[in-house]
Amino acid sequence: MRRASARRAAICGCVVLAAALLCVGEARAQRPNSDTPAVTEVDLASEARREGTLTLYSSAPTEDTGALIAAFEAKYGVKVRLWRGGSEAILTRTVTETRGRRFDADVIETAGPEMEALAREKVLYPLNWPAATDRAPAAPRRDRAWTATRYSVFAAAYNTGAVAVADVPHRYEDLLDPKWKGRLGIEADDVDWFFAVVGALGERKGLDLFREIVARNGVSIRKGHSLLTNLVVSGEVPLALTAYGYRVDQLKKAGAPIDKSYLPPVIALPTGVGVVREAPHPYAALLFTNFMLSDGQDIMAERGFVTRRTLSAMTTELTLIDAPRLLDERDKWTRLYKETFANRPR
Repeated sequence: MRRASARRAAICGCVVLAAALLCVGEARAQRPNSDTPAVTEVDLASEARREGTLTLYSSAPTEDTGALIAAFEAKYGVKVRLWRGGSEAILTRTVTETRGRRFDADVIETAGPEMEALAREKVLYPLNWPAATDRAPAAPRRDRAWTATRYSVFAAAYNTGAVAVADVPHRYEDLLDPKWKGRLGIEADDVDWFFAVVGALGERKGLDLFREIVARNGVSIRKGHSLLTNLVVSGEVPLALTAYGYRVDQLKKAGAPIDKSYLPPVIALPTGVGVVREAPHPYAALLFTNFMLSDGQDIMAERGFVTRRTLSAMTTELTLIDAPRLLDERDKWTRLYKETFANRPR
């Protein structure tokens, strides 16, 4: 632990990453001062190799994270230990470990609302992230404890064998048609999507619309986006309201009978990365976050993710989930979500 603390204190420079600087202050400093010496990426990689490894907590699908890890390890020779869990599980585990003074994780990469919660718990170390080149904010917090790496765009996924092209919905009002009775599904915890879509539609109008959809046609509740999307492929859920667009594209490319329709307002959930304040491998942690914002962006884009680099190229207008506001209002929207979907007759 003392060795890790000494290394953290030694990281008091700026890492040159492409055209931007990633500045890291001393462990007890709010910001580095102008006299701080520079640390090049080569120096950072050398120190990271001395540490030899890092631990990543991520909620991304294992196959996608695996592609990032393989490329990182091949480039730098630093091993990555992955703990994969849902965003809520990552939040709970990390906060519990921190409060217990147990520090296993070096890097956290998960959904924006959970990253925001970790920042408020002061689990993450504030960094001067490279400025985003897209139209989205690089980091929702003023202290810049985390930054967005990719965006999960919600889409209505449908089974191409069960849903005719002429019947594919193009707006949420289309789901009021009785032909959708018993054919709709939704993920059990998509409060973030509900918060954003209802807010964009207007709270009263949006709530009335979804309550009427449920009252007329019912909505099946399924736990987990992967399960929900797989049930679309199998035909058990002909149309899912809250699939991730990139995953639909991956399955479609693999030959599965699935496609998607973006229903406006199209909601995007930012996923972010942050370095744990008490990271046991701080150099490796910084190197990996640098990688996620450089080479990793291309790898994620190749796998169908909307990234910081590709966000502005989206032809669909996106409504980004306001993670800080959602965290402030989560109790309200969790209650409304349950009242609308889970507690209504079907």
